[in-house]
Amino acid sequence: MHLVQLFLPLRDNAGKPFPAAMYGAVRTELTDAFGGVTAYQRAPATGLWENREEDVHRDELVLVEVMAETLDRAWWKRFSGALAARFRQEEILVRALPCEWL
Repeated sequence: MHLVQLFLPLRDNAGKPFPAAMYGAVRTELTDAFGGVTAYQRAPATGLWENREEDVHRDELVLVEVMAETLDRAWWKRFSGALAARFRQEEILVRALPCEWL
């Protein structure tokens, strides 16, 4: 079993919030594909990172998680690319962690 986490930005690069419907569409797509989804939307996470020039960037993020029996890396690569285009980002961070159902 794998826990797959997606980090979606709350705002575009100009600081304009994305419409709530965009997150609803992601939840629907993931529920249809994996049978369920968890989205942490009420208390956004804050992401900080440095670029090559060592400038620090900040993002407020929505964390979305699904549990998947198998990890289809090609599917996730395509999906994250589609999300990057949809959210007008260079990339969307998607990570997978092994997990076990207790």
